[in-house]
Amino acid sequence: MKAVAALKGKISITDIDSVSPLPGHLRIRTEYSAISPGTELSFLRRASDQQVILGYSAVGIVEELGDNVTGIKIGQRVACYGAPYVKHAEWLTVPSNLTAIVPGHVQPEEAAFAGLGAIAIHALRTADIRFGETAVIVGLGLLGQIVCQIAAAAAVRVIGLDLAANRAELLKRHGVKDAFDQQEAMEEQLKQMTDGHGADCVLLCAGGSGEELINQSLQWIRDKGKIVIVGDLSTTFSRNLMFGKEAQVLISRAGGPGRYDASYEKENHDYPIGHVRWTEGRNIGEYIRLLSDKRLSISPLITNVYPLERAQEAYANYENAKDVMGTLLKYEG
Repeated sequence: MKAVAALKGKISITDIDSVSPLPGHLRIRTEYSAISPGTELSFLRRASDQQVILGYSAVGIVEELGDNVTGIKIGQRVACYGAPYVKHAEWLTVPSNLTAIVPGHVQPEEAAFAGLGAIAIHALRTADIRFGETAVIVGLGLLGQIVCQIAAAAAVRVIGLDLAANRAELLKRHGVKDAFDQQEAMEEQLKQMTDGHGADCVLLCAGGSGEELINQSLQWIRDKGKIVIVGDLSTTFSRNLMFGKEAQVLISRAGGPGRYDASYEKENHDYPIGHVRWTEGRNIGEYIRLLSDKRLSISPLITNVYPLERAQEAYANYENAKDVMGTLLKYEG
């Protein structure tokens, strides 16, 4: 079957083996897979000398069930998340723990972003932000836009910041009115919104050198507030600023508990809900529920849909066009 590969910073379409599902796994015919611009473009820039199959978020139709799979039927549409099981490929073999059934009224194009949705949800859980509290989200790319929408749906007071005016304007069109492309204007609104106390947390969905941004964020938060690093950001910052507020600087790892645990993923052993309320699988399901309840609007964030054969063009478009947000690869059935 065909899949998208990266080698030495270049994209190509390659043939890989299709495997039968292990116990607890599903075989899925892919309809759409979503490019994660932060993770995947960062990987391409590092130019690995070893071929790697890209992708981690998709949607498709269940065609075969492994042993011991319950609650899922052949023919159902499911969203799925998590490399190396989920990738930009025509067929996927995925642990059922990493899937969520997609209701018929939910657009598959939106469901394909389940991986980014789970990452956004886990970031907010890491922040432990409660309704009525204030969150500043820095970096309004695809992930930051999703974080803002979910936070707003949870009645969090959201302030978005990005240097690109078009990204701030896009967030406003999704109903988050406090979106800024100027730091000074954002700081003034934050002061008014919190009576001068500062934000309860700042979520950093940006990438690159983090020292200046983290130090600035430490000044934006209230006493004992939190900084959550979501993007690919370096983590040098001022101990004095952190100490002065007894702040927490946290990092959010992927889509939630279970990620990178072979027992949870490959062996498909779920965590008891009484011990781990929100696993990565449950976060995937929560993203789909938010779509189903129309609490999220992802379609306006989808800039382009390319057939698999044009994957190279899809990635190059992120380098050539400044207004690209979400990109899907489409697979013929």
